[in-house]
Amino acid sequence: MAQPFVKKDDDHDEEEEYSPFHGIEKGAVLQEARVFHDPQLDARKCSQVITKLLYLLNQGETFTKVEATGVFFAVTKLFQSKDTVLRRMVYLMIKELSPSADEVIIVTSSLMKDMNSKTDMYRANAIRVLCRITDSTLLAQIERYLKQAIVDKNPVVSSAALVSAVHLLQTNPEIVKRWSNEVQEAVQSRAALVQFHALALLHQIRQNDRLAVTKLVTSLTKGSVRSPLAQCLLMRYTSQVIRESNANTQGERPFFDYLESSLRHKAEMVVFEAARAITELSGVTSRELTPAITVLQLFLSSSKPVLRFAAIRTLNKVANTHPLAVTNCNIDMESLISDQNRSIATLAITTLLKTGNESSVDRLMKQITNFMSDIADEFKIVVVEAIRSLCLKFPLKYRSLMNFLSNILREEGGFDYKKAIVDSIVILIRDIPEAKEIGLFHLCEFIEDCEFTYLSAQILHFLGNEGPKTSDPSRYIRYIYNRVILENATVRACAVSTLAKFGAMVDSLKPRIFVLLRRCLFDSDDEVRDRATLYLNTLGSDPSAETDQEVKEFLFGPLDVPLVNLETSLRNYVASEVPFDFVSVPKEIKSQPLAEKKAPGKKPAGLGAAPTAPTSAVDGYEKLLSSIPEFASFGKLFKSSAPVELTEAETEYSVNVVKHIFDSHVVFQYNCTNTITEQLLEMVTVFVDASEAEEFSEVATKPLRSLPYDLPGQTFVAFEKPEGVPAMGKFSNLLKFVVKEVDPATGEAEEEGVEDEYQLEDLEIVAADYMLKVGVSNFKNAWESLDPENERIDEYGLGVKESLTETVKAVIDILGMQPCEVSLLPNDALHLTTEKNQPCSTSSQGTDVVPSNSRSHTCLLSGIFLGNVKVLVRVSFGIDGSKQVAMKLAVRSEDLEISEKIHEIVSEG
Repeated sequence: MAQPFVKKDDDHDEEEEYSPFHGIEKGAVLQEARVFHDPQLDARKCSQVITKLLYLLNQGETFTKVEATGVFFAVTKLFQSKDTVLRRMVYLMIKELSPSADEVIIVTSSLMKDMNSKTDMYRANAIRVLCRITDSTLLAQIERYLKQAIVDKNPVVSSAALVSAVHLLQTNPEIVKRWSNEVQEAVQSRAALVQFHALALLHQIRQNDRLAVTKLVTSLTKGSVRSPLAQCLLMRYTSQVIRESNANTQGERPFFDYLESSLRHKAEMVVFEAARAITELSGVTSRELTPAITVLQLFLSSSKPVLRFAAIRTLNKVANTHPLAVTNCNIDMESLISDQNRSIATLAITTLLKTGNESSVDRLMKQITNFMSDIADEFKIVVVEAIRSLCLKFPLKYRSLMNFLSNILREEGGFDYKKAIVDSIVILIRDIPEAKEIGLFHLCEFIEDCEFTYLSAQILHFLGNEGPKTSDPSRYIRYIYNRVILENATVRACAVSTLAKFGAMVDSLKPRIFVLLRRCLFDSDDEVRDRATLYLNTLGSDPSAETDQEVKEFLFGPLDVPLVNLETSLRNYVASEVPFDFVSVPKEIKSQPLAEKKAPGKKPAGLGAAPTAPTSAVDGYEKLLSSIPEFASFGKLFKSSAPVELTEAETEYSVNVVKHIFDSHVVFQYNCTNTITEQLLEMVTVFVDASEAEEFSEVATKPLRSLPYDLPGQTFVAFEKPEGVPAMGKFSNLLKFVVKEVDPATGEAEEEGVEDEYQLEDLEIVAADYMLKVGVSNFKNAWESLDPENERIDEYGLGVKESLTETVKAVIDILGMQPCEVSLLPNDALHLTTEKNQPCSTSSQGTDVVPSNSRSHTCLLSGIFLGNVKVLVRVSFGIDGSKQVAMKLAVRSEDLEISEKIHEIVSEG
């Protein structure tokens, strides 16, 4: 029985409404599904049950294999019904259940019969379902029908076939590409939706061929596309061709006339798409922008909120790069400040702040003051960030803008909103020296009535650094000491540290600071008392003496030792009678042991924190794996990866995985941590689905017998692969375990447990996993020592990239190799001179670092490939004015096949 719930309307009148899905349970719905077996089918009741099943599936409810199979076979019986509505529900249900290969055959004949039915609705839906559940074998059988459906006279059938082809292109590209002629014919359809879907499919088929895409755009921009949706899509493809074209460097822009003519189209969506495309062109001039801005200005006064929002959002982006071009729209934008849609009003305000001049700042501030009380915090944050940018643009207006920020800081608001204001004031204080004192005063007033501990601590820290440098530091002492009297322990401790900084930097205030710190010795909190004691001893026994430089460095300087090492040294000090010496704390982090205890809130520990695990870590892994009988016969460990996180931060179970690579095996080590105090996990395993990694077959699994709270443990899964072959693939991971409740008082777990599972992130084996990072001391000698017969050279066009730095990093990540350095030897250095004609000193520079403003770069890489094959790579990059990047790759190795394999990896990546 559906349960009522109460909803309040805008007038706060209470009225009862009913949700047909409120409180439904999977078990009850599965019981209701028995109606599918009735000899006399009730079409209406069956449709209601299917609706409930679809609701459960879309809400994330999972069906077991038995449940899904039972529902599937029951649903297939409904094909005997002639009810049109029920038949459509059956189609939806089969799509959502996604039956397995052995079950698909049950409905294939029925769907193929419907695909050739005289009822167009049956044909369209049958095509969609078949293409969703089919495999490559069945697809070859129905290919003829799908090609005919693409050019069918009924637009519903044609669109269904085209949309299905878009999905099939991801799994069966070779088959779909054979339908190009039919798709090309569908592009000329008079039906708007058919033309839209056909154009999308045709572009996807040709997207990897730049010349083919250019020809497609050239042919269609001549006026053969009539559908507004298809025209919008065509303009996006046109913009892509323009961005990738080299004509930009010659001052000409191909297809720009088409974009400009589209501004006069009768469909508003086409006009807006054209205007947006023009404004997003790289290097667009003011003359090119003018017609687009004019159109957007007309949209600002439209009666349709969606057009006003689209126009103001686009103008807001344009104002970042061409504020003067948007200035003509200021009057229209000011009228939008009072728009009922708060998103439109917020964008209007922020755009005006970007385009306004110095004389209009005060007028804008008055308008914004009334506006701020009507909008939500998320919109207020956007306005605050815009005001900060305006203040940096017009620093002489800092007083009025700072006063505005301080006024809204005292109003009601959430943490994120207040933090945005505080951050803005801090930035303005740092960048505008004249604003320092007024800004610090506003912050002091804010912490008098601040409900957020984090913000109070942040402001006190900033006050301690900047306050002593002002003309009258004493004015801030009252605000700081008030925090010691009125606030919680965390804020009191921060206030004590801030007082100490004033005492160290301002000698005239030192006696007064001593008095205040001595009062803090009687505080109820340990840390407050400890800090006061520390600072009194650090500042010295004589309040009138000048503070030593070492004390100032201690208070203001960075902590140059890792906190982990400091904690370890302090624990050793507590456990022994040896006096503690801060100087003796090690400044380098030691490698972590294998079974390190995970700190609360952290990810599970594991070896290999660096991109490639250190030698000691690899040795530890090899010793661990060889001690497990299931893996002892795998041979020598080639490489262990860094831990890959499979869960989000702060989840119930933290899991990361280390990939161990052998010559013919791969072992996944899942490091697991249970973060729930009241639970004990037993028989912990990871079920790995390798359906997308065809070359891998699972050979062994080692479960984790027990996983108590906060104690890391490991479970392993091993796969066999072709020997010496760098096989790649994607693996799905599902954590399975038996969970037992733990009594918090006794710490004992219940005898009976419940089987449960937890979905983990997917994992991939990539080419870089088979490459070991190993550097060489002299790349030139190492290169020449390898046989030139094993060298392979090729050139690649990488398309448009943001920068050479991004491209170099991407190639290094794909190969997983070690960047080498180019050393300038003393003899070489004599030939290099500085601007003052002085010889350069010897130096070395990593070739992964691209010099600023460089248009070309050469990167040297080294490594050892699977099978202990030494590999060296010399890769040269070049970028032109349109950001087109070309790459020349030269590979030498001890094996010719490996050199060719490196080229295959780069071309596929």
